[in-house]
Amino acid sequence: MTATNSKPEVLQAARLLLQQMGVSPADLLTAPANTGSGMPSFRDYVPVVMAAVSPASQRMYGTYLNKAIDLWGDRGIDQILPSEIEAAMRHVQAHALKRRNSRGGRSASEHFIAGLRSLYKRAVADGLIAEGDNPARKVAKPRRLASTRTALPYERLSELIETASVTGNDPELDTLILRFHIETACRRGGLLGLRPKDLDVEQCLVLLREKGDTFRWQPISPTLMAFLQLHIDERGPLEDEPLLRYRNGRAVGRRRYNYLFERLGKTLPWLGTQQVSAHWLRHTTLTWGRMRLRLRRRPRLRRTRRNTQRRRHHRPLCQSHPRRSRHRPGRAHRRTPPARRHRFTVGGCQAGAAGG
Repeated sequence: MTATNSKPEVLQAARLLLQQMGVSPADLLTAPANTGSGMPSFRDYVPVVMAAVSPASQRMYGTYLNKAIDLWGDRGIDQILPSEIEAAMRHVQAHALKRRNSRGGRSASEHFIAGLRSLYKRAVADGLIAEGDNPARKVAKPRRLASTRTALPYERLSELIETASVTGNDPELDTLILRFHIETACRRGGLLGLRPKDLDVEQCLVLLREKGDTFRWQPISPTLMAFLQLHIDERGPLEDEPLLRYRNGRAVGRRRYNYLFERLGKTLPWLGTQQVSAHWLRHTTLTWGRMRLRLRRRPRLRRTRRNTQRRRHHRPLCQSHPRRSRHRPGRAHRRTPPARRHRFTVGGCQAGAAGG
């Protein structure tokens, strides 16, 4: 509605209201557009969320929350519809980085929804929105596909260790890494976070810090413990510093794993084709342990009448209570009865003969 066709009494009422509020028409024209009812925008609230989550979550969700800033930076977090989140998820999935082991961008779309759910979860905790107004909960997260990792056969595992021990610029470090993962079945972060003071030399135990801030004492062989002590003596890490070191004393990081398996993949073609990583060693050890301890799942029995009705056959307490026959009454025995044996005496000795 413009000023030409507005009623004079309506304009007079609007001027009176603005005068009471202390706002002039010029202020309405020059004031920047806000996000609504005092709700923070994505550009303002994403740093708050990133400061509240763990470092691992920052690495996981940081890229996708930055994409949310690019899409809805100046909009309030309460102005996003579930259909907009789903459309953004499809966009992220379609433009995900194509790697050799890519699976159609499903992981990117899953992490995008997980990042938004983490953001809105804290918005609910801060009292900015109600639980029922959470739009990220109304968008289904893509179903995670089954992992392609499998246990390595013994021949392939031996080939992997032998190649690592004779190639590269630091074969002692590479074989120590492989041996540790094979024995402990730990994740990559468990070994990178290991410190010299986490070793119990007397009992051959190591303290591992792994995913989800979990701690566990893991037994290892005396041989592996001796190699760890030798590594500490030669490369000199402090008690509170990471144990794994290069020859120059610098701490080993995640990139060493990438370099190790990329280098081995050039010598072993099957390793590069299947995208084998250190996590495959964990699956190999756990699979061997299940088979060794016979912890595999038992086959599920079909629910039949014979399985549901348990028959109990008790031994007869005396000869006057013979065992009940399992055959139906009045039904002839299908097996041929044995031949009758007639006993007779010949010269004071008993002998048996088969009769007809």
